[in-house]
Amino acid sequence: MQEMETDRLLMKAISLEDWEEIEAYASDYDMAKTTLNIPHPYPKGSGKDFARHMAEQFDIGKHYTFSVFDRKEGYFIGLMGLGVNKEFHHAELGYWIGKPFWGKGIGTEAAAAMMKYGFHELNLHRIFARAFAHNPGSYRIMEKIGMNYEGTFKEHVYRFGEYADVKFYGLLKRDYLNQGAGKSE
Repeated sequence: MQEMETDRLLMKAISLEDWEEIEAYASDYDMAKTTLNIPHPYPKGSGKDFARHMAEQFDIGKHYTFSVFDRKEGYFIGLMGLGVNKEFHHAELGYWIGKPFWGKGIGTEAAAAMMKYGFHELNLHRIFARAFAHNPGSYRIMEKIGMNYEGTFKEHVYRFGEYADVKFYGLLKRDYLNQGAGKSE
């Protein structure tokens, strides 16, 4: 499946066409400081390399990254993905939503679609995620989609000149199905 729809969103497999929007949002320092991997300053032209690489990873089944768009208006909102470990039947949920769309429930809506995709389409056993402890917007998404808090790694990463705590969340497929969130349509 290369495309998903929710009430408000259209999620399509990442493509090279998305690079300019990716780069524009990823260049915002407020965005970068909420993630583990977005550099700041964001190197000019890196959006193109990133989109190309993630599209290749999608094609070989290692990382399923979807570009998130407003379903009615068609504008780009952010990225949502699952980094899959086939040996262990699990994946890490990762995402970012452009700053203009923060606080509107878009991340939660897109993450719920990714959970369904991971458990039903990819037949994963477990999905996990992590967020900085100073980023409640991100870990609240994890809580809202039914993930369970599994612990905090104190001063786990060094980012932008300081050590940061990282909160971990996870969910097993059986627990997802027991929540009723995983019913197939």
